[in-house]
Amino acid sequence: MSTKAPSTARIADNKKAIFNYFIEERFEAGMVLEGWEVKSVREGKVQLTDGYVVIRNGELFVIGCQINPLNTASTHVRPDSVRTKKLLLQKDEIRRLIGKVEQKGYTLVPLNLHWKNGKIKCEIALAKGKADHDKRDTIKDREGKREVERAMKQRVR
Repeated sequence: MSTKAPSTARIADNKKAIFNYFIEERFEAGMVLEGWEVKSVREGKVQLTDGYVVIRNGELFVIGCQINPLNTASTHVRPDSVRTKKLLLQKDEIRRLIGKVEQKGYTLVPLNLHWKNGKIKCEIALAKGKADHDKRDTIKDREGKREVERAMKQRVR
């Protein structure tokens, strides 16, 4: 008998979130999706870039996560590509997040969508917004790392 590790595969990433925010904590949440949305996600027709998470009546919802319908969508279903999707988390985690978000400067952003044991999960983060000078520092660090990698490659040759 072999024990199989849980299968995870990335579907979509929100690279803009990592650039615009300092990530404090990460949470994995389930998503309530319709059938046509799952089919579209399997085809990779999803975009998280403009997505954000809101709290309404003690529940979490992701807004702006765009799932484009397939051309072969059923005629009796009216797909809405920017439909608000409910996120599933434990009650105590939601309460903790509500307390943190009410503090100054904290927000919830979706980081990525991924498969976990045959289910679509959304990784969300408790984050603080970066100021412009912090973003410039991030760009400077990234360019510095690239130059070091280029120099190492040239040195190896």
